[in-house]
Amino acid sequence: MRFTQVSLAVLAVAMAVPAHAQEEAPAEQRGGIQEIIVTAQKRTEDVQDVPIAISAFSAEALQERAIGDVSALSGITPNVTLDASTPFSGSSAVLGATIRGIGSNDFAFNIDPAVGVYLDGVYLGRSIGANQDLLDVERIEVLKGPQGTLFGRNTIGGAISIVTRNPGDEFRVRGDVTIGSYERMQVRGMVELPLTTGLSSSLAFGMLSREGYQKRVPYPGDAGDYTSWERFPAAGYQTDDTQGGDNAWNLRGKLRWDNGGALRATFTGDYTKLNQNSTANTVLAVTPIPGPFAGLAANNIPGTALDVTTGSSGFLFAGLYNFCIGATAEQIAARNAQNLCGPRSSNDGYLTIPGLASVNVDGNPLNDVAPYDSRWVNDDIDESWATGNNFSDLEQGGVALDVELDLNDALTLKSISSFRKIDFAAGVDLDNSPLPILQTSFIVDQEQWSQEVQLLGSFLDDSLNFVLGAYAFNEKGDLRDFVTFASGLLQVDGPGEIDTRAYAGFGQVDWRVSDLLGFTLGGRYTKEEKGYVGAQSDINGFNYKLFNCMALDPATGNPSAACATAVGFPIPSQPFRYYPLSPNEQEFDNFSFKAGVQLYPSDDVMVYGSFSQGYKTGGWTTRLSNPLPVAPTFGEEEAETMEIGVKSTLIDRRLQLNAAAFSTKYEGIQLNFQEGVSPTVQNAGDARIKGFEVELQAAPTDLFTVTASVGYLDAYYTDVAGPAQVAPNPFQLGVFEGADLPKAPDWKFNVAPRLELPVGGGSVVLLADWTHTTSMRNDTEGTILLLRPATDIVNASASYEPDAGNWTLTVGGTNVFDERYLVTGQAQIAGGVIYGTYSRPAEWYARLGFEF
Repeated sequence: MRFTQVSLAVLAVAMAVPAHAQEEAPAEQRGGIQEIIVTAQKRTEDVQDVPIAISAFSAEALQERAIGDVSALSGITPNVTLDASTPFSGSSAVLGATIRGIGSNDFAFNIDPAVGVYLDGVYLGRSIGANQDLLDVERIEVLKGPQGTLFGRNTIGGAISIVTRNPGDEFRVRGDVTIGSYERMQVRGMVELPLTTGLSSSLAFGMLSREGYQKRVPYPGDAGDYTSWERFPAAGYQTDDTQGGDNAWNLRGKLRWDNGGALRATFTGDYTKLNQNSTANTVLAVTPIPGPFAGLAANNIPGTALDVTTGSSGFLFAGLYNFCIGATAEQIAARNAQNLCGPRSSNDGYLTIPGLASVNVDGNPLNDVAPYDSRWVNDDIDESWATGNNFSDLEQGGVALDVELDLNDALTLKSISSFRKIDFAAGVDLDNSPLPILQTSFIVDQEQWSQEVQLLGSFLDDSLNFVLGAYAFNEKGDLRDFVTFASGLLQVDGPGEIDTRAYAGFGQVDWRVSDLLGFTLGGRYTKEEKGYVGAQSDINGFNYKLFNCMALDPATGNPSAACATAVGFPIPSQPFRYYPLSPNEQEFDNFSFKAGVQLYPSDDVMVYGSFSQGYKTGGWTTRLSNPLPVAPTFGEEEAETMEIGVKSTLIDRRLQLNAAAFSTKYEGIQLNFQEGVSPTVQNAGDARIKGFEVELQAAPTDLFTVTASVGYLDAYYTDVAGPAQVAPNPFQLGVFEGADLPKAPDWKFNVAPRLELPVGGGSVVLLADWTHTTSMRNDTEGTILLLRPATDIVNASASYEPDAGNWTLTVGGTNVFDERYLVTGQAQIAGGVIYGTYSRPAEWYARLGFEF
């Protein structure tokens, strides 16, 4: 669909709207559409007056539609995909966010988010913890398209702004208790307490406990001795018998000064603690690609028709593992694999374990170990045979001070100061078996400081508004990941440190020059300095064993310099490091520009057109299994979007119709693809993204309302560089010019009717919510087993509230027809496994809410 055709359609909608002015009804009018005030342009205004495609949700709407965290917004927001987890992370607190086809599906420090998440105006620098619990929120704003001018770096796809409730000047208590499926118990509460004239406080807290929906069970067959081997320290972490559960605590406190004078200040502190099991992972296939010993019967993959003697796709660790445990001593010697299949040890002295070659060659059946093959593909997606690490622990929190000072009637000075910290640890068993074929562990510590200063002005009877600002951001962090393949044949130990400093100056002017016409002009300059120190290591010496170069330096006991050079390790004195342990630095600077024009056919209709830019910063590829002379870098992404839209509020606020069409030029895409067992990032693609969104709210009567939306995307590559190209094959759709971008379904529809019925001395509210999403890719390569099929998700609820009471009882269900689909996953081809995480099943809940 061409952009011009969609633009004409949007204009047709605008012209079809009645042009006569309507008398505006009060926002709280019963049966009318609620007015939502937003701060998308750094000042408070009605969402209908903002010339940006925004989906805004009030606290009441979120509560009624059972939206408990950021990822749940995905179903009700057109052209937005939000996932509660990313590959490898093992945690539902990690947010995979994509807006209009632009996003990021990783959580490591080497790659930044493409969708910015903001908590009370403070940018959250990591996707870890970005899937915020929506505790005591006032509203959420989802801004679509590049937001580089006012929001800055890493908002190339858009921004999600979470605004929590400020304390008022009256004593108030409210909360709710929820029970539900999988032994769910959830308690939330909030207290507002005035302290003195002008000074008020609030304290909000939340607790959620829920068993996992995927059970860990013993393998039902005769698998022999498959004692799992773990290196990651398990002390202090839970290893539960389910996966996909929750155990969370949240706390937020506020102090606010507002005595009606020129000065207003809000101090906020928040804390979150998660101590839960990992996401529910399912093995979809044991990778049918041969390893280095192709042709040996022990390397065949049962249940496949693949001729392993003809493949040359690199190492298959599962195949190598199968060879080592299934071959005789003579076969191992014939393949010159004595060292490779021999004892596995860590060069840091942590452990030594017996060789795989000694397991099955002595005729003792007690030593038999099951091969890793298709027997581990479980048809029951809610059952796992995994026995390895199973935890996700997160502590995060921060403090912020928001100060506003009215300099005079026209000028306001605003400051937002913030400090935040993340401590995260996770252990995930991804191979779905008692065998340690693919297991990962992570420890993350991150701190960030930010300071933003704004000067806001309003002149000419509020027809001329501007904001000038400056921003500073500093992030420091440590990440250590440890990944074991094939019972320790390959052990990748990856400590790393980051240090990022970013500075920006920005400004935007909005001028309503007449009743008919308005203009917007803005820009932002950002300068960024990034530092990275990494020490990714092959601590079992796999490369040396693979190439049978085992000569040692008698002085150190490490592989000799000749061996290190022959195998390709860059520094012979550090023979296990994939790249030098030396500071790596990059600098980026960017100017993002925005221009727009608004037409006002009537008081109730705005038609707008805009051009906006955004960018996402570059970084390093840090998860490596191939020696390189330096840590490989990648540059920034850039996007330019042309958008035309209409916003209308009609018939005494009983009908609201918004539409937007857009075309985006997306360049320097940081493609995340597999090279061997390593996720590799390169600026390897350009894309064109075209589409539209329509959002409607209608309240034809005082008792009946309906909310509906539709989103369309045509997101495809216009260029793919050679290293990232993947030709279509039996297992993958491929990456090539014209191929679809991941996480970008063609269509999404949502309809949510709401009916209120007077019953006795109260009222019953019936709500249904249906979302249809067409199929999409879950990974860059378009792995067929990971494709997300078309889905139809239905939620429903019924609530009762007495006229004279202060309580509400709600019963409801989410995903009531038990539609299951893959949320995320990875094709770890060389590692030997394709795995994915399925969505939550059908669940019911009952909630009792109160307020006084």
